[in-house]
Amino acid sequence: MEKENKVNHTTYEIEDVGQVQVADEVIAVIAGLAATETDGVCKMSGNITNEIVSKLGMKKLSKGVRVDMDGEQVDVDLNLVLQYGVSIPKTSKEVQEKVKGAIETMTGLTVNEVNIRIAGIQMEEEQK
Repeated sequence: MEKENKVNHTTYEIEDVGQVQVADEVIAVIAGLAATETDGVCKMSGNITNEIVSKLGMKKLSKGVRVDMDGEQVDVDLNLVLQYGVSIPKTSKEVQEKVKGAIETMTGLTVNEVNIRIAGIQMEEEQK
């Protein structure tokens, strides 16, 4: 079972001025927000604990996101629920591009992979 409360930091030097530390959770939030801003993505899909927490009204912005960091290299895994009728390959590619761009622009880290897992499809009547 994965540790939910594990916080890793990536540290890098900025031209002899000091260090910047970016927590995995921050990268996960950036990825989650970028993914959900993509047309055709209804929501992120997390594990059962995340689902219970969100039902209680406590929204976790990194739900459905797993981040693996190795120095300044990042791999991201996303679990998505898409709208019925969208092109899965096209929407997935858009999500990958948005997530990669957002993380690289905001953190200066290099994104190696953005892996997408389609966890479900949501029908129109369920979206209301």
